[in-house]
Amino acid sequence: MSGRMPGAVLRGPRPCRTAGAAAREPATGRAVERAPGRSEEGRGRVLVARLDDAGDVLLAGPAVRAVRTQAGEIVFLAGPNGRAAAELLPGVDQVIEWQAPWIDHTPPPVTKGQVADLVARLRGIDEAVILTSFHQSALPLALLLRLAGVRRITAISNDYPGALLDVRHVVDESIDVPEPERMLAVARAAGFELPKGDDGKLAVRRPLPDIGADTGNLLGVGADADKGAYVVVHPGTSAPARTWPADRHRQAVRELVEDGHQVVVTGTERDLTAYVASDVATDLGGVTTFAELAAVIERASVLVAGNTGPAHLAAAVGTPVVSLFAPVVPAARWAPYGVPAVLLGDQQAPCRGSRARTCPVPGHPCLSQVTSEQVVKAVRELTQ
Repeated sequence: MSGRMPGAVLRGPRPCRTAGAAAREPATGRAVERAPGRSEEGRGRVLVARLDDAGDVLLAGPAVRAVRTQAGEIVFLAGPNGRAAAELLPGVDQVIEWQAPWIDHTPPPVTKGQVADLVARLRGIDEAVILTSFHQSALPLALLLRLAGVRRITAISNDYPGALLDVRHVVDESIDVPEPERMLAVARAAGFELPKGDDGKLAVRRPLPDIGADTGNLLGVGADADKGAYVVVHPGTSAPARTWPADRHRQAVRELVEDGHQVVVTGTERDLTAYVASDVATDLGGVTTFAELAAVIERASVLVAGNTGPAHLAAAVGTPVVSLFAPVVPAARWAPYGVPAVLLGDQQAPCRGSRARTCPVPGHPCLSQVTSEQVVKAVRELTQ
């Protein structure tokens, strides 16, 4: 059998065999083979893993809800940057935090102690669904899960996985599939389906924190405020290549206020948010937890942000997004999912598809050419 056979199921001591009936996978159009496994009910403690950033974890939400339909308990394995988002996902019972040396942007050294700690914490897991981006490998984690005694493991792997996977889902990575759909396809390959009536959009656990008592006082709104009370501008991102210049953010805030909007600036970088808010907007820099940020964004008419976690948080609470999107990764995969959005930025710029964290092109042309006037116009488009 070819190591690239779509949807091959790898089971037992002869991992190259396939078993089960083929089904058509809607996200990719590829066939997936499902192996006959345990009963479709009571599949025990199921681990769902997504080890990178908060936005990536939020995009895993539909897959988590699919797993929830049969799992007795869901344990979510998240990295340090994704833990707060994992705690907001409906269906998650427990979150384990672990910094993966092959995923994290500032990877720790690999040590026996670090690996042994994770293996010990994973004991008692019955089944695992590993969720990865197209440029990540599920196999290092699959090996550790095997050492922890996990009996059934499902993941995408275009590389030959040997005995590491029981359900190997193979996709054509030349096709840009929205990340939530790509991850949901992995859950389906494992035999999990969304419950009837679930629309497959992003979601957060309810109720969100009541921001009326503290944060809400700064905004002049309470927990029962109508949606659309203000525009949120979130100037920070996790990578410089995805960042619109701070002075453009500051100018856009001023013009939004002149256009009649109340503006709220959010983020963790307090110097940046103070500069962008200036003396015309409410500065919530460093004030909110991730869950409180969700509550703030939920009451906004629009979020203005780059390709960063709060953009996906906005999608999860149903708020439209003006997306300042650098094409270092494909917008077709990572643009705000399931909500109205206006995409700004040159998607054909030379940095396209580079996955760069620092802009490789002098002048950062993909985003530096976006004007504050374009942002104001996009906000009008989404609020009218």
